[in-house]
Amino acid sequence: MPDIFDYLSWRGDLDFSKSPANPVDYIIFSQISYLPFDGIVPGPDEKEGISVHLALKNLEEKLQSKSIFPKPELSFREDPRFIKALAASARFRNCQLLGYVNQVDTDREYQFSVICIYTGENYCISFRGTDATFVGWKEDFNMIFREVIPSQTEAVKYIEKLSRKIKGALSVCGHSKGGNLAVYSAAFCGKKIQKRITDIYCYDSPGFSGKVIESGEFLNIKNRIHSYIPQGSVVGMLLEHGNDHSVVKSSETGIMQHSLFSWEVTHNGMFHVDNVTQGSLFVDKTIREWVSNLNNAQREKFIEALYTIINATELNSVHDIENSWFVAAGRIIKSLGNIDEPTKKLIFNVLSELFRSAGRNIDTLLKPKSK
Repeated sequence: MPDIFDYLSWRGDLDFSKSPANPVDYIIFSQISYLPFDGIVPGPDEKEGISVHLALKNLEEKLQSKSIFPKPELSFREDPRFIKALAASARFRNCQLLGYVNQVDTDREYQFSVICIYTGENYCISFRGTDATFVGWKEDFNMIFREVIPSQTEAVKYIEKLSRKIKGALSVCGHSKGGNLAVYSAAFCGKKIQKRITDIYCYDSPGFSGKVIESGEFLNIKNRIHSYIPQGSVVGMLLEHGNDHSVVKSSETGIMQHSLFSWEVTHNGMFHVDNVTQGSLFVDKTIREWVSNLNNAQREKFIEALYTIINATELNSVHDIENSWFVAAGRIIKSLGNIDEPTKKLIFNVLSELFRSAGRNIDTLLKPKSK
């Protein structure tokens, strides 16, 4: 089952001047955006970039340093192997990295990170998906009741700022929330910039409200969007998309298919299947029905209540909970006891509606796949 590591081996010596970027390259660009290049890759205000090879060399030294605290966080268990394979690939090692931004703002409730990759032929702006921070997850959940989230606004500002620095054609891409930001920034940036954007690649990314999908801005770029989801997609089925997906085969099961490292690739594309699984359809129908049965106020209060409970752990990320799960569990239990009765009732009612929605759609799991 070939994956992006096999791709890096197959095409490692074929640079972009000989073979233009294809959908697998954009998967790799999307994965690069997750690497913690703070203090290594220049920001959007700086003139020069840094080669992928040198940036990864500096990153490895930073990760191995005993004097740096806190240690930079890697997002995926495959990242150490990915860093080595990328550094060894002639196709990618000489690409330039620039325009790096990594921001987390707990007050505004947003997590935003982006990087620009210059292949020697074209520029690609790659938006990072949700990282391990709780505030990043909170912002994602805010999409359920907010038409626009802060990261989307920041994405538009970023592409407008960076486009003044770089010339020529642009492409944008991203995985998960990163793909959502890629579409939103391309749709709502200035018209002159929008005309420069050739392609928009989204990998298992949530969609938007109906108002965004029906807007003229979205319709202007709709035909340039390339959207991919795995056969068991959950995240990529959320909200409205306004265009068709290509369904990709993953070597994992369930929610683990969200990882791009599990997607099966060819020399210039991906292995496709006809449909998503019945499990994916079940989750999609259940969540859509559940959300539609709640008004915006209920959605917001429920998400705020859950975030308050998580914040009671006094930890900042999923990694922190993994490292201190016993302490986190105790604090969550204590926090539940301190919640007022109206909030407890709201949580109970909302979760009850979720289970009812699941019950009403259970037959989706039993139906045979359509041909």
